[in-house]
Parts: sequence; structure tokens; C-alpha cells
Amino acid sequence: MNAQSRSVTLIGAPLEEGSGRRGAAMGPAALRIAGVDQTLIDLGHDVADNGDLRIVPAMDLPNHPKAHNLRTVGAFTRALESSVYEVAAAGRFPLILGGDHSLSMGSVSGMARYAANKGRPLFVLWLDAHADFNSPATSPSGNIHGMPVAFFCGEAEFAEILPRDRPFVDPKNVFQVGIRSVDAREREEIHEHGVNVFDMRAIDEQGIGAIMRHILDVVAKADGLLHVSLDLDFLDPDIAPGVGTTVPGGATFREAHLVMEMLSDSGLVSSLDLVELNPFLDDRGKSARILVELTASLFGRRIFDRPTRAA
Repeated sequence: MNAQSRSVTLIGAPLEEGSGRRGAAMGPAALRIAGVDQTLIDLGHDVADNGDLRIVPAMDLPNHPKAHNLRTVGAFTRALESSVYEVAAAGRFPLILGGDHSLSMGSVSGMARYAANKGRPLFVLWLDAHADFNSPATSPSGNIHGMPVAFFCGEAEFAEILPRDRPFVDPKNVFQVGIRSVDAREREEIHEHGVNVFDMRAIDEQGIGAIMRHILDVVAKADGLLHVSLDLDFLDPDIAPGVGTTVPGGATFREAHLVMEMLSDSGLVSSLDLVELNPFLDDRGKSARILVELTASLFGRRIFDRPTRAA
């Protein structure tokens, strides 16, 4: 199952409670208005839209003073874990329309369960300005959208959101690209757990192509599944302004497309998050359209066909 399977299921996650401001809940609607479904259909894919997840707060979870809106985020986490797992188990490609980045607690956990059932390792490509490896103990803000990587790696078990014996992602299987904003304690946690970080300096020095070739080679040699989590703030805010946590100096339009084209060529991608689109902050749908264009590149849109290297 990969981006070439041509069977894609859209899952809307109108979640904004993990962030510090409102607006990301409108992200799934904006992506649909920008034509994400028709774009994939035009590329020859079979697309099913499961609509938006509807949840009620998980009242069995505590009100946590350093994990804001835990009951709502926890309910979305449970719903997404189940939905993403079921879509993948049915042989389809889960494409999650977000929503803030706390949704990856659920989407990645669902794929981790699927990968474990297949007996294959799960790798995560985290395209983001932020490392998101905080926990309530380390987070300066208490906003859960800064905690998902620590959560799905088993390093942020701050409530019984999902079963504690669930499959986790090995931190050494996480590749973070485009990073340029990391908290001091978070930096120590990332180093301690062996997360692979390619910040903007690494991109400037090595080039995005060389970095992607390295990552894809590691995943291919391990016969791994690859979950891609694309945060809008991976891109420079001059290109994509519709995000609540802008950090200057992000990836260029061309660098982002090259990442997606190389992912498409690899045939390794098994699932995708599109997160942190805040239409309220956008410029007439510009950022939503860019996310759709990048998704098209991941799913095979080309200017010219290039011969692939022999395996």
C-alpha cells in the first residue's frame, strides 16, 4: 500500500484545541474547497471521503493543567487512531486533513498499530518548523500540538489516552526536516532519544535532495512503512501565510515540491497528514492551494516523466 495504490481515503480532523489559537478546525473544509479530492481523482486515483470525525470530549481523561484541552484532543486521538488503522487495514491510503498537529498523536499511532500487525517498522517524516517533542513536564505553553512526536514515541504518557501497551515508533525512525524552532529542554530530549533532525542549516549545507535520498534509503533498506506529516509551517511564511505559528526562513516552494516528488518516486509512503492550516490567517486560500499542489506532487503529478533507477 503506497501513494501509487490509487486508493485514497480522506479523513477530516477539525481539531484546533491542541494549538494556542482558533482557526485550524476550518482546515479540512479549506482543503476540500481547494480541490484536494478532485485533484487526486484527476491524477487517476480512487478517492473516498470519509468526512470529518465528530467527537465528544473524553470525560474519562483528567483536566490536565499542563496539557490544555486534553479531553478534546484525547477524543480526537482515539478516533483518529481507530479510523486510520481501519483505512490502512482495508488496503487504502489514509490522507488526514487537519487540523492542528496534535492530530498526529492519533494518525501515527494508528499507522504504528498497522505496521506492527504487518511485522514492518514504521518511519515518520516530520516536515515542520518545530520538533514537537515536548511533554507536559517540558512544554513552556501546555499546548498539546507541541507534544505529538514524544507521544507516539512513548515518551509523553501523561494520561491513558491510548493503551500503554500499544506499538510505539522508535525515535531513531523519526526524521525531522526543516526544523528551526526548538525549546531548550526539548533539544536535550531529542538528542537523548536519537531523533534524526535536519534543520534549515542542514538543508542549506547539504541540499534537500541529498537529505531525502538518505532518508528514503534508510526506509527502503528496513522494508519500512513511511508516514509523512506535513506541517504548513515547514514552508516559509512568505509562501504559505495561513498558519498560526509562523517561523521565518522555511523551505522554498521548489524545495517542498522536490521532497514530495522524491517521496512519490520512492513508492514508500503509506499515509499522510496535512496539518496546521488556519484559513482565518490565510491570504484568499493561497496556503490551502499550496498544500493541495504539494499533495498532487506526492501522488504523481509531473511536468516530465523521468526514468526511475533500477532497484
